[in-house]
Amino acid sequence: MNQREMSSVREEGKDRIIFVTKEDHEAPSSAELVEEDPNDPYEERGLILPSGEINWNCPCLGGMASGPCGTEFKEAFSCFHYSKEEVKGSECLEQFRAMQECMQRYPELYPQEDDEKPPQGQSSETDQTSQDSESAEMSVRAEQGSCAGMLGGLPLDPLPPNRGRDPSVPHAPTRTPDLTSEEERLALRNALRYFPPSHHATLAPEFAQELRQHGHIYMYRFCPTLRMRAYPIDQYPCRTRQAASIMLMIMNNLDPAVAQFPQELVTYGGNGQVFSNWAQFRLVMHYLSEMTEEQTLVMYSGHPMGLFPSLPSSPRAIITNGMVIPNYSSRDQYEKMFALGVSMYGQMTAGSYCYIGPQGIVHGTMLTVLNAGRRYLGSSDLRGRVLVTSGLGGMSGAQAKAAVIAGCIGVIAEVDEAPLRKRHEQGWLMEVTSSIEHCIKCIREAKRSKSPLSLGYHGNVVDLWERLLLEFERTGELLVDLGSDQTSLHNPFNGGYYPVQLSFRQANQLMSTDPNRFRTLVQESLRRQVKAINKLSEAGMFFWDYGNAFLLEAQRAGAEVEKVGGGATEFRYPSYVQHIMGDIFSLGFGPFRWVCTSGNPQDLTVTDDIAASVLEEICADVSDLIRQQYNDNIRWIKEAGKHKMVVGSQARILYSDQKGRISIALAINQAIADGRVSAPVVISRDHHDVSGTDSPFRETSNVYDGSAFCADMAVQNFVGDAFRGATWVSLHNGGGVGWGEVINGGFGLLLDGSDEAAKRASTMLNWDVSNGVARRCWSGNSNAYETIQRTMEENRQLRVTMPFPVQDERVLDRALQG
Repeated sequence: MNQREMSSVREEGKDRIIFVTKEDHEAPSSAELVEEDPNDPYEERGLILPSGEINWNCPCLGGMASGPCGTEFKEAFSCFHYSKEEVKGSECLEQFRAMQECMQRYPELYPQEDDEKPPQGQSSETDQTSQDSESAEMSVRAEQGSCAGMLGGLPLDPLPPNRGRDPSVPHAPTRTPDLTSEEERLALRNALRYFPPSHHATLAPEFAQELRQHGHIYMYRFCPTLRMRAYPIDQYPCRTRQAASIMLMIMNNLDPAVAQFPQELVTYGGNGQVFSNWAQFRLVMHYLSEMTEEQTLVMYSGHPMGLFPSLPSSPRAIITNGMVIPNYSSRDQYEKMFALGVSMYGQMTAGSYCYIGPQGIVHGTMLTVLNAGRRYLGSSDLRGRVLVTSGLGGMSGAQAKAAVIAGCIGVIAEVDEAPLRKRHEQGWLMEVTSSIEHCIKCIREAKRSKSPLSLGYHGNVVDLWERLLLEFERTGELLVDLGSDQTSLHNPFNGGYYPVQLSFRQANQLMSTDPNRFRTLVQESLRRQVKAINKLSEAGMFFWDYGNAFLLEAQRAGAEVEKVGGGATEFRYPSYVQHIMGDIFSLGFGPFRWVCTSGNPQDLTVTDDIAASVLEEICADVSDLIRQQYNDNIRWIKEAGKHKMVVGSQARILYSDQKGRISIALAINQAIADGRVSAPVVISRDHHDVSGTDSPFRETSNVYDGSAFCADMAVQNFVGDAFRGATWVSLHNGGGVGWGEVINGGFGLLLDGSDEAAKRASTMLNWDVSNGVARRCWSGNSNAYETIQRTMEENRQLRVTMPFPVQDERVLDRALQG
């Protein structure tokens, strides 16, 4: 056998190279396989080994554990992984800073943007070198590993790869700000100021493309690769639990399971922004990770102005959204200001980081439907009764579930197939059809059997209303008892309302290519919709405006919705606040909510039981009117788990008055102290509440003393919550009925089991409810008068100016005649 046919072995450094012959390959192997060792560090078993140790050889680390900065990387990651601090990783900031500083010292391995100089004559937009790409991928993989990888501020060295828009998630419609060439330059300049000049040549072209293609600069390149969701509070490396709670709430608002358009940072309502762009998100998370209890984060319409010195008793964040000089608070001005990156529409709980998914509106809609039945139909038993409405998006999607919980037949029209499919997969829609004839058949069968039903009609609600009218005219049978609408008419010309004359695809195209023509078609469609509703109402259907600006926009479109002799906030049909929920607000009841920051469903179950017990105890000694509200909410809270309401964070909502809110908060705080609840709990509320919102076409539409267009209540509430103990507070222009139509605010407060948290909750919640009840009392509401009178008897420190109503109208007549 010659040398070429002999097997051989040779050593080269740490490697052993074996050459084998063909015969060696063909001969059966006598080698014994070694059993796998679960602790073998060279096995690829994911990031964390079964023993709990870190697998530094995991490909998911992209080689970050090796090289000249491997030691610093290991120290930082180990510190976070093994952290036993109450706020996990709060002691690791120095290690992470050391890792970043090390990488900056080795530009040849971790390239700096400054060092990337293209060859003479070559464009600065050439592809990155393989080293650049590898380093960028390392950063991406590190970010995917934990929340800690996302807290270093803007990733600049290297820039993350531009992955563009994710086709697997829904995206916001193209905005049409109609900028001049100078305004486009200003928008681009404003976006680039987040970045050092060395990156401007790379980022400017893609930002310009985003502006022209989507009508806004979202900075998709900086969208994190980490899965957005409400991680347990101890997974956010920061110095205070309060900051960690804000992080959790922000990430829940951007969870794809929760957010309507997650990559455009829209939580709900078509344009309810959490931030204006991804640079803002990253800077906010970085600031929160470094914040102490003597600093406050100041937020201007999504932009983090910075951390400012404050007191431990101060809020950790102060948020304002859309605070525009009143004469410039028009819809067209908003589109320009948002495109310029200088203002933002935060809706209500999108921009205040307090959205909890559609559960909140499920509960509110259930109460609305129940109380509508009591008022219009004379019964709480809604079996066999039909509710027709539209919209299955972020907020309106709750209508399907609420109808079934209330026991009625809900038929909901939706033009976009994606939310229809989403609600059906969730189990909130029992059936979906694109056949209007099948809708009619299903309505008849459900009415006959009196079976609860949630039916999604894939089509335009105008077609559905007109078909129901045709059926009545042909047969004399009225197939609908209750009607409303939840399309996003606060945003009618940019995807909030789809005209019946166009398909969904045609409408999306026309709204960007010919906005004026699209506006005309929207208004024609609204007139047709109102015409059908009017005729069905004359036949005996009861219709109400759900506070989405439906009647306001219909009026602007020239539809017949005027109320003869009505005031500025009155239409042919009432808003749901005027006839249904207004009395509830005047009693002090509103949407109180909490989030279990452990992420543990068991904690939510414990808090549900606590809330039910508290309300049962309170309602033993109240008036019948208040007891009815308590009983509705006790029923809700006891059945909430069965109805699988949780989407995103482990959260719950119920309607309660001042006494109930304070009692529930104090009981939950005690449960945290006792260890029955394993981690802190954030309490909050919807802005749509007793005191939080001044909105003449919704929340304050039943205020008749001329102050419905005044915003003192909402502004005072924001300020009062801030110095009475809130962890964060927010104040917004817009929300619900749209930009320029409403001022509203909200809060978040962290319960951690301490006496200090109990004191904050009691003091702040007292104010947060009494403020609005006092205002409603002063406007002449009798329920509010009785409620605030009773509250003053229970709390001797509360003293409210009470009104003396005019008892003899002839006094006014004589005075004015004279």
